[in-house]
Parts: sequence; structure tokens; C-alpha cells
Amino acid sequence: MKKKKKKNKKNLILKILLIVLTLILIFSSINIAKWIINSNKTKNQDTEKLANITEIDDNQNTEIIKQKNIKKSNPYWDYIKMKLINVDFTKLKKKNEETVGWIQVKGTNVNYPFVQAKNNDFYLNHSFDKSYNQAGWVFLDYRNNMSLENRNTIIYAHGMYDNTMFGSLRNIVKSEWMNNTDNYVIRLSTEYENTLWQVFSVYHIPTTSDYLQIDFSNNKEFKTFADKLLKRSYHDFNTTISETDDILTLSTCYNKKDKVVLHAKLIKREKR
Repeated sequence: MKKKKKKNKKNLILKILLIVLTLILIFSSINIAKWIINSNKTKNQDTEKLANITEIDDNQNTEIIKQKNIKKSNPYWDYIKMKLINVDFTKLKKKNEETVGWIQVKGTNVNYPFVQAKNNDFYLNHSFDKSYNQAGWVFLDYRNNMSLENRNTIIYAHGMYDNTMFGSLRNIVKSEWMNNTDNYVIRLSTEYENTLWQVFSVYHIPTTSDYLQIDFSNNKEFKTFADKLLKRSYHDFNTTISETDDILTLSTCYNKKDKVVLHAKLIKREKR
């Protein structure tokens, strides 16, 4: 009788385990299906086909941002010779009137238009065409002005595991990316100006908002803030930050607990 009870108990446990495993399999399958659907929606936005992206030579409107104590060996001197990108936003804005710019990050798959809503929530789960999509889109912090005149311009996107959106930004904390000086440049284009930014800090960090400050009461406060970001970097980019610099921040998920962050400073601009 006792053996029979033990056998029944064992069978019950096995049945429960089987049910649990089946539920896990079903749940995982649903999530994978959602991931594939969201990924396909993202890839089907065809934003590159809507944009006319051209590289432009320097002209009378081009401004090289003055730097102090830049050694001749610093790749900065090669960067400022790079051509800026100029984007025709006409078709993009017809599809989404909240389009504010285009971003290209060297050594990654980041080559997208970015948008701006009235909050930082909407594009966490909506695509460029504003359809619901858990993959979201690349977006400018709602606190930044569209002409990017804040001291710290912040752009976000999800870190998708298929390397869409800001998924490929996980590579910036790997030696393969950091050891290639060609990667230390970001190009932006907006309706107001075209800009070039030099990377000075990359890292991943437990989720915090202390690097997301937009404006500063004075140059001293900004310099203290920028020095903190510089010290966090996993790599020495041989780049200094002055109290009059403007910086660009890219932020995305590294994993469930951490963010991966990139900071760059403005080195060249051209008014449109």
C-alpha cells in the first residue's frame, strides 16, 4: 500500500513537472513569435528608402569646434576632415511628422531616423509609422529641443537582440570595437544642421539616470558632469572635455539590469 502511494505521488510530481515544462515551452514559443513579428515590423519600415542621404563637402557654413591641446597623433585631425551627412526629410516627415533627425554610428548597425514625442514612453512600444511594436523606435529625449541646442542631447532605443535599433551598441564595450579608431565618430543630420561627434566615453552601468541631465546652471556644473562620464569609460579615447563642449548621449539596455551608454562631443557642424 505504501509503495502504491509512493508511486502515485511520484507520478503526480512527474505530471506536474510535465505541465510546468509544457507551459514554459508554450510561453517561450509565444515570446519568440512576438519577437519575430516585432523584428519583421521593424525591418519593414523601409526608412532608408524614404530618405535621401548624401555626403557633403565643407563650405562657408561649416564650423570646426575649437579644441584645446589636441596632439597631432590624435585621430581628431582625421575626423574633422570627414564629410557630414545631409538628409532630405520630406518623405520621412510625411510618414511620421515627429521625425527630427538621422543618426549614423560607426562600427554598428545604427543608421536610422530618430523621432521625438511629448514623452519618453510612446516610442518604447511604437514603430516609426506609429504602429504598436514592442521593439519601439529610436527617439530623442522629449526634454531636448529639436535644434539640439542643449548641452547634453540624449537619444534612446531598445537594445534588440537581432541588432536592430540600438542592439548593436552592445559591441561598443568590446575590444574589437574600441580598438578601431575609425569607430569613434557619430554623424547626425537634422532639419536645422548637420553635425559630427567624437566619442569620449563608453560603458555599461546598473540602471541609473545620473547621466541623463539635459541642462546645467553654469559651465562649472557641466564640466563636473562631463568629467564623471569621462572617468566611467572602459576605454581611454585620449579625448578631453572642456566646459564649453556640447555632448551627445546614446542609451540602451545592456541586459535586464544594466544600460550601455555612449557619450560623444561635438567637433563639427554645418547650419542648413
